[in-house]
Amino acid sequence: MDHAETHYGSGAGLARPAGESAIEAQGLGKKYRRGWALRDVSFRLPAGRVCGLVGPNGAGKSTLMGLATSMIRPTTGALRVFGAAPGSTEAVLRTAFLTQEKPLFKRFTVAETLRLGRELNPRWDQVVAEGIVQAGQVPMDAKIGTLSGGQRTRVAFALAFGKRPELLILDEPMSDLDPLVRRELMTTLTEEAAQHGTTVLVSSHMLAELEYICDYLLVIANGGLRLAGEVEELRAAHALFTTPEGGPSPAVAPHRVIDSRSGEGRPGVLVRLGGPVEYGGQAEPPTLEELLLAYLRSPDAPPLIAPSAQVGDIHDIITRDGKKAVTA
Repeated sequence: MDHAETHYGSGAGLARPAGESAIEAQGLGKKYRRGWALRDVSFRLPAGRVCGLVGPNGAGKSTLMGLATSMIRPTTGALRVFGAAPGSTEAVLRTAFLTQEKPLFKRFTVAETLRLGRELNPRWDQVVAEGIVQAGQVPMDAKIGTLSGGQRTRVAFALAFGKRPELLILDEPMSDLDPLVRRELMTTLTEEAAQHGTTVLVSSHMLAELEYICDYLLVIANGGLRLAGEVEELRAAHALFTTPEGGPSPAVAPHRVIDSRSGEGRPGVLVRLGGPVEYGGQAEPPTLEELLLAYLRSPDAPPLIAPSAQVGDIHDIITRDGKKAVTA
């Protein structure tokens, strides 16, 4: 983006056409004995996107994934996977779920593990599965229990992609790997997703690395949805103002302050734009990590849901000047 560009805040980003929803939730809530894990969550994840699911521990991320895969049932509202109920034959055939534990039979060889995948999945793609394994030089005759963490994760990815899912859900799949192996597997993930048009929902605490793989975002905090939409659209609705000596710049005044910080990263004030701003002076577009950290540190900031993430008829979305508007 040209830093000299004049930006007009939340009405500037244009969303893609509605298209098919991979996941759509309406008034979704889940209550446990200790209280609500999720409450009144509504969003749509358009098909074909690689979406980061971000939030602090206990925010409701695993609950959302459990609801999408029919491992748990909602207390309120509803969720659909490609229009089908989670747990239905259609949803199960079109979805693959990989947990952080990556459960694999340790006594099976890699070849036996892939054969199990072939026997259990009617749309199994042996070429894809073997290609992911071989790209990491993982021996087909090695037992799972003898593999390194990165090799086991690669085999788990092979099982997931070999199923040829249309929706791949990943719950912290690479948190136990070193940075080099994580980057290698993220490259594999994005290449496979792009080649097959797979929708990916990936939960991760690696905020800086999400910028390399995600083009869509869902941020959950305190059981509610804080941010949702295309990464570039959400970034374009914000600016980071540097803080000169003497206090915040008067240029901040027209905008809604989300977070203010000093002593780490780029010090300054992150705002949601409420009017035009000139990039290149005191204002700069935030990185994805800066945007995420600001909202995670400011749970009382009002949610920001982009048009492409809103449920319902796209024609019901309020527009400004003929453009879809990000709702504040």
